[in-house]
Amino acid sequence: MSRALVTGVKGQDGIFLVEFLLSKGYTVYGLDRSLDDSRIKHLLNNNCFKMIPGDLTNQTSLENALRESEAEEVYNLGAMSFVEESFRQPEITFQHTGQSVLNMLQAIWKVNRSVRFFQASSSEMFGNNLSNPQEETSPFCPCSPYGKAKLFGHRMTVLYRERGLYACSGILFNHESHRRTPHFVTRKISLGVAHIYMGSQNKLELGNLDAKRDWGYAPEYVEVMWKMLHQRKPTDYVIATGESHSVRDILDIAFGQIGIYNWQPYVKGYCEHLLRPNDINELKGNPSKARDQLGWNPKINFEQLIRDMVQDDIFEISLQKKGSPFHGTIIA
Repeated sequence: MSRALVTGVKGQDGIFLVEFLLSKGYTVYGLDRSLDDSRIKHLLNNNCFKMIPGDLTNQTSLENALRESEAEEVYNLGAMSFVEESFRQPEITFQHTGQSVLNMLQAIWKVNRSVRFFQASSSEMFGNNLSNPQEETSPFCPCSPYGKAKLFGHRMTVLYRERGLYACSGILFNHESHRRTPHFVTRKISLGVAHIYMGSQNKLELGNLDAKRDWGYAPEYVEVMWKMLHQRKPTDYVIATGESHSVRDILDIAFGQIGIYNWQPYVKGYCEHLLRPNDINELKGNPSKARDQLGWNPKINFEQLIRDMVQDDIFEISLQKKGSPFHGTIIA
């Protein structure tokens, strides 16, 4: 039975990845320093899933986690991942998003160099470069503390691969689901639209409505993480859909799901407190390497993703408000 250690286990990707690995017959260890298990309570009764207390900023705790888990694979998903917040807390962002990668790599180097390591890198590393779409060889030009911290972790992963570790990075473009926290724009919109439909909210405040991103479906992205660790040689891959859409496109689909085709009366855009100091105009990935070498193709398209997120949030809100879920399907 294979054994894996997953950091960031209580985030969207961590939960989906643990579920995926358990379905593959793994014993999975989750690393986290938080005492709040509410997001993973459905996993805690599984005898093949165990939590290990640990701190990505403390290399000794990572060494202890590696010894306790006897992990053969490490998936490093833990990070301070809110780009806007990184401008307010750049030092903490670097410690949890950049330095933490080096800590884990050095822990593996010290404890067990046969461990296979996956690093969750980010499309934010590309910044506002001139290449479009972005691919593995595109220049990096991050324009946020988060992007710069991710780039440090990415380059450390390359360095340790060159030293002999099986270490690879997935350069992940935006990937979403109902498990996204509400400060990410896709979930903020889907949740806001659901509340508007249910009558518990009448306005949605957003930042840049014209920003374009490559948005995919999170469960498909964790599957490719696993695929990357099962290749003969480690390398890096861009994981993306190859399409970009604007925030306005999300609003069109999300409001359309509840039968509203003019969303402007419900949305206040370009709110100053939600605008990034240095925003990226567009990010769109070229996933051809992952398609050709890993046989990976995303199946859930953008429109279906947004519609499903709205529907899921309406279901959850109805469950909370009435004690019984909304059972219908809203199709405009």
